[in-house]
Amino acid sequence: MTASLVLTSLPRDATAALSEVGTTFTQDKVIVRFKPVGSAPPLPARRERSTISSTSKFEAVVAYLRRTLKVRETDSLFLYVNSTFAPALDEVVGNLWRCFKDSNDQLNVGYSMTPAFG
Repeated sequence: MTASLVLTSLPRDATAALSEVGTTFTQDKVIVRFKPVGSAPPLPARRERSTISSTSKFEAVVAYLRRTLKVRETDSLFLYVNSTFAPALDEVVGNLWRCFKDSNDQLNVGYSMTPAFG
């Protein structure tokens, strides 16, 4: 049986990187591109891309999409970044954009009315 190593503190580089995350954003607003998944209704072309504040939480993205699609609060709506994972509602949009933006500097958010991934 092998023993695992327990870190008593983070390495210096990791500590510095974590202290800088979320402090400042290079852009005040980021572009979020919405893509329907499965049988989800498509958005009108002019609403497919939206500009959202970098400091907003992901719950603001969900609320915006609910209003745009006219989805009731009791209906399900699932959002995924890059068709990979569903971020927490308290995740900051600027951090998601910084880590997962595409080559066009857009954050791709897929949406579905039923669970689509994982």
